[in-house]
Amino acid sequence: MNKDKSLDYSLNEFASLLQKSSDIVIDRYAHLVGAKAYAGLTPKEVESWFNEPVPEQGMEPAKLLDLVKEKVVDTATLNIGPNMYAYVMAGGTQVSILAELLASSINQNVGKWHLAPVMSELEKRVVQWGGQFIGYGDAAGGVLVSGGSAANLTGLTVARNVFLESENVRKSGLFGFKPLIIYASDEVHGCIDKSVELLGIGSDNFRKIPTHSDFIIDLEALEHQILLDIENGKRPFCIIGNAGTVNTGAIDPLDRLADLADKYNLWYHIDGAYGGLAAAVDDLRKKYKGIERADSIAIDFHKWLYQPFEAGCTLVKNWDQLNRTFYKRAAYLDTDTKTDQRFDFNEHHFQLSRNAKALKIWMSFKAYGAEVIRACIEKDIRLTKYLADQITQSQDFELCNIPDLSVACFRYLGTDPNMPQATIDQLNKLIIPELEADGRVFITGTSLQNRPVIRACLINHRLQQENIDFLLKVIREVGVKAEGKLKVAG
Repeated sequence: MNKDKSLDYSLNEFASLLQKSSDIVIDRYAHLVGAKAYAGLTPKEVESWFNEPVPEQGMEPAKLLDLVKEKVVDTATLNIGPNMYAYVMAGGTQVSILAELLASSINQNVGKWHLAPVMSELEKRVVQWGGQFIGYGDAAGGVLVSGGSAANLTGLTVARNVFLESENVRKSGLFGFKPLIIYASDEVHGCIDKSVELLGIGSDNFRKIPTHSDFIIDLEALEHQILLDIENGKRPFCIIGNAGTVNTGAIDPLDRLADLADKYNLWYHIDGAYGGLAAAVDDLRKKYKGIERADSIAIDFHKWLYQPFEAGCTLVKNWDQLNRTFYKRAAYLDTDTKTDQRFDFNEHHFQLSRNAKALKIWMSFKAYGAEVIRACIEKDIRLTKYLADQITQSQDFELCNIPDLSVACFRYLGTDPNMPQATIDQLNKLIIPELEADGRVFITGTSLQNRPVIRACLINHRLQQENIDFLLKVIREVGVKAEGKLKVAG
C-alpha cells in the first residue's frame, strides 16, 4: 500500500475482500450442525498464534482473511450453534450480521445528534419498542448500553441521583448522608454487587434477602429488614426485583415488590437483563404483572432478541430522568441547537463515544416482527420444559428447579442408585470440565442450596428437540467416564 495514500483499497479490491469475508461467514453457517461447541484450546496454544511484535509491514489482505478464518472463526466457541447451553448466550441473527456490517461501514458516533442523525432517532425508537414489547408503556426513556451489567449500573445511577436530587447529590456526593440501603434477593446477579460498590453505596449496605424453595424473594423477610434498617437509623433507598434470575430463571413477585416500594417511598428497579423480554409472552403476563410499575429496568437485546453482542438497554419512566442524571455542559459540545429538537445521547448517558447499536435491533424487529420473536422465546421455554420432563422421567438425573423460563438446573446421579450424596456432589463438580474437554456441547454449572448442579440455559432460535436429546446423551456418556475416574481416584 502506497504510504502517501489512504488506508483504503481500490473499490474492486474491497469488493473482492467483502466477497471473501462473506464466503467465510457462509462456510461457518454451513457447518453448524455436527460442529464441536468448544474447540478445546489452551491459553498457551492461542497465545502462540499471535505471539509477535507489532508488525512493521502490512500483510496481503486476502491472506490475512485466510488467517482469520483458520485461527479466529473456525476455532471460536460456537455461541451461534445449537449445542450452546452455557451462561446466557443467544445465537445471534443473520439480519444482525448485515446490520453490523452496514453500521461499521458508516462509522457513526451516537453521542451527538448531528454526528449520527438517523442512528440517534433509531436508538430512541428501539428503546421505545423495547418498552412497548414488555408492557412498560409507550413513554419510556432509555439508552442502549453494552449489556446487563451496564444496564443495571445505569439504572441504579439514575436511581441514586433522582432519589437524592433535592439534596444535590451530584455536587456534594454521598459523604454525610445516612447510609443508603439497597434490597434484593440472594439470587441477584453479581453485577448488582459491583454497581453498589461503584456508586459509593458500599456492599455493607446491600441487603440480600433470603429466597423460598422456588428461589423467589421472601417478602416478609424483606419488609422486616426494611423496618429494621429504619429503626437503626439507616435510609432504605431501592428495591431490586428479578425478572428472571440468572441461576434458575425465577421471577420475583414484581407487583408485590412494587407495593412495598410504594409503601416505603423507595426506588423500584427491575433486573430483566435475562428474562425481561419474556414479559411479551402471553402465557407469562401474570408472572410479570408489576413490571410496568418499575422506576427503571435493565433488559438485554442480546439475550431474548437474539442480537450479537453488545446490546443492553436501560429503561426509565421518562427521558428527563436520564438528562438530570448525566447532563454536563462542555463548551466544545455546546452547539446552541436546542431549539432544533435534536436529542444528544451524551446528555443522557455517561458515554460520549457510542457506536450504533440500534441498527441491528431495528432491523431485527423490522425483518422478523414481534410475533415471530415472541414465538422464538416461547419455543425456548417449551424446549426447556421438554428438557425438564426428560430429566424428571429418568433414573439417572435429578431436576433441581421447576423452570418458568429457559433455565433448567439438574444433577447427574450416576449409574449406582446407592451413590452417596457427597459422591454425587463430586461427580457434578467433575462433569463440567469433562464436558468442556469433550467439546460436543458447551454447558456450565452453578450452585443451588450449596450443592453443585448442571445448568442449561436455552436461548437460541436454532434449537430443536433433537438437540435436547443429544445434550442428555452426551452428558450421560461423559458422566459415565467421570464416574469411572472418581472410582479410580477414590
